Amino acid sequence: MAFNVIFVEVKKLDIYILKKFLVTFFFCLLLMTAIVVVVDISEKTDDFIKSGLPAWKIITDYYFGFIPRIDSMLFPLFTFISVIFFTSKMAGRTEIVAILSSGVTFRRFLRPYLIGGFLLGLLLWFGHQIWVPLANRKWSEFERNYVDVNSVIASYGKTSYKQNIFFREDPQTFIAIKGYDTISKTGNGLSLHRFQDGKLSYNLRALNFSWDSVKNDWRLQNLVERRFSQIFETVSQKDSLHIKVSFTPRVLRKEDYLKDQMTTAELNAFIRLEKRRGSELVNVFLVERYSRDAIPFSVLILTLIGAILASRKVRGGSGMHLALGVAISMLYILAGRFTLVFATKGNLSPFLAAWFPNLLFAALAIYLYRKAPK
Repeated sequence: MAFNVIFVEVKKLDIYILKKFLVTFFFCLLLMTAIVVVVDISEKTDDFIKSGLPAWKIITDYYFGFIPRIDSMLFPLFTFISVIFFTSKMAGRTEIVAILSSGVTFRRFLRPYLIGGFLLGLLLWFGHQIWVPLANRKWSEFERNYVDVNSVIASYGKTSYKQNIFFREDPQTFIAIKGYDTISKTGNGLSLHRFQDGKLSYNLRALNFSWDSVKNDWRLQNLVERRFSQIFETVSQKDSLHIKVSFTPRVLRKEDYLKDQMTTAELNAFIRLEKRRGSELVNVFLVERYSRDAIPFSVLILTLIGAILASRKVRGGSGMHLALGVAISMLYILAGRFTLVFATKGNLSPFLAAWFPNLLFAALAIYLYRKAPK
């Protein structure tokens, strides 16, 4: 009988804390999302009017991509602030003292926080694999077509026209492009060099080229092909030729947010392709790939830190806890930015760059747990 009473009380404790956790989190998420959307509308009102699109079209084509993008970026921060807010309220009402005085251990008290942090982290992880990249793609498409269209045209030479592009198609094939227009998907001065046993075996030079969206390949115009043997060289001229290679207009576009628009499966395939080409941007995409696993895990770590910090009743109350929470959040963001620079510009491992903030704050969580009054 006594065991059943304890089991019911323990179950009630889990439900009580978990309910407060999730309700506070989603309320905070909705509130901050509404504020961000209102600010964004005020900044882009002129662009929306110039687009001539109806309101429902703007909502479905822009805000259905913008909102998941912003929420995913602020998800760990929302979780952290939510935990600190409702836990500090419980501490202020002496609820936590009563819970611990009833015989519940501090480790047992943290269990519903672990469950809530795990569920929210899992939700964010699934979002990073498919939903958020698709939302980023929708948002980016709208930005490019209606918001940034004037700036793209005005800075044509800088934004839409890429010059002097060099990359490796495979270990034996190298491609150079003199100029490429990302808007019209046309270019000029394409050269392809293929080597065999360290010697040039094939060379192709095309005056112009364009993307054939029907055949999903490149159409070369006014080209010259050279094939080399040990003794002879064969030269042929053609008016046009279709070739299939691994790079596509999306790859040549090299958008700043290209990595954010690919699902994890697409990103993995793209990383393999960039490694084969010997691209200098591999580390950037590797950091993005590892971050999609590391950032959801940070939700669990920040949940524990928030629960441990806010469970102690202090004179400053919720305000002191929230100020400390914001400071820790800023340190977490700075740690992530710091390691990102060293991974993309230096020799730091992309895996370590993505997981270093988690390792650092996991150590902080362990330290705070050991020092917390129980």
